[in-house]
Amino acid sequence: MPRNSYFQFKQFRIVQERSAMKVGMDGVLLGAWANASEAKRMLDIGTGTGLIALMLAQKNALAEIDAIEIDREACEEAVLNVLQSDWSDRINLHYQSFQEVVAEAENKYDLIVSNPPFFSNGVKAPDETRAQARHADALPLDVLISGATKLLNENGRIALVLPVGQLQNVENLANINGLFLARLCRVKPNPIKPDFRILVELAKEQVAFQEENLMIEFEKHHDYTPEYRELTKDFYLKF
Repeated sequence: MPRNSYFQFKQFRIVQERSAMKVGMDGVLLGAWANASEAKRMLDIGTGTGLIALMLAQKNALAEIDAIEIDREACEEAVLNVLQSDWSDRINLHYQSFQEVVAEAENKYDLIVSNPPFFSNGVKAPDETRAQARHADALPLDVLISGATKLLNENGRIALVLPVGQLQNVENLANINGLFLARLCRVKPNPIKPDFRILVELAKEQVAFQEENLMIEFEKHHDYTPEYRELTKDFYLKF
């Protein structure tokens, strides 16, 4: 996706001039895939530009959504994006760390979503805010899952997008925190390349496990599969 100053979706616009992380496929995948239909209160951890929070608001016309972000520039831009949307009365932006939210524990949630920082190794980006958004130092996955578990309602769920190599780690952390793997989607970019992302949903109650696969494109670039078009058609202008 080109890094323009804004990204236009069907029902909202994302201004992304100041945010370290721009609109990307990971966020769109999670926002489109997360099951928000029955959630009355939702939490978006590390909202960035506000993309996923806005997608959830579009999908669920009644839910209240809290969105937190620790980067001030991104948070201020997310506030702008929310105020320019049709759902500003239902999305609450907070310039706050996830650890602070867990410590205060003022609300319980039916659905918690996060496109978390997951580059725990390797060279960090030279831009400090971009490095913070991409690396797991500020919010390790074990801290994210254990904290989110404390914030869930009895029937609550956590939805995440992660590198495919994190699946075993997620399963171990779910077991430690008394959660169950409810849904799993393995995502591959095209027929030639291997799976590169997983979409996972963890539940506090054991339910029938659902597993699926999603391929984004055929061999030709921008030749999107029917499954990817169906998943994202309510959001992308081109679909």
